Amino acid sequence: MLDQLQEKLISTLIEGVQKLYGENITAESLTLQETRKEFEGQLTVVVFPITRYSKKSPEATAQAIGGFLQERIPEINAFNVVKGFLNLVLSDEYWVRLFQEAIAKPDFGVFPSNGRRLMVEYSSPNTNKPLHLGHIRNNLLGYSVSEILKAYGYKVIRANLVNDR
Repeated sequence: MLDQLQEKLISTLIEGVQKLYGENITAESLTLQETRKEFEGQLTVVVFPITRYSKKSPEATAQAIGGFLQERIPEINAFNVVKGFLNLVLSDEYWVRLFQEAIAKPDFGVFPSNGRRLMVEYSSPNTNKPLHLGHIRNNLLGYSVSEILKAYGYKVIRANLVNDR
């Protein structure tokens, strides 16, 4: 879904340069990148290549492009300009929808097989003495670790030590 948003941003940027400045720009000359941690936003548009079409300062160009994008793309909640960089803030609704789509997939949280095998050995109840909460805890921990490793793509071999003396 993030890829779809990036494609939508690129096409809307091309449309914006055409409408605002009457110039055609190619997708290859546009740069979208992740916003640096010290600035607000998730995606950053590098505006410097567009300034040759706008004949304005990078800040003025970024303000115009940011307003154009915010009007046409509902996923953009806000934007800010830092020199020649247009930082886009994506809406909370977008992130919630992205999360809901991700967890709805049947293979959510499961990685493909990595071809490696692991053995997890954990306790089993000792038949010679009473079972207590510590035994159950260790059994559940061993089983849980096995399931987590299986989700990460390992072929897990479970080994229970059975006390049968």
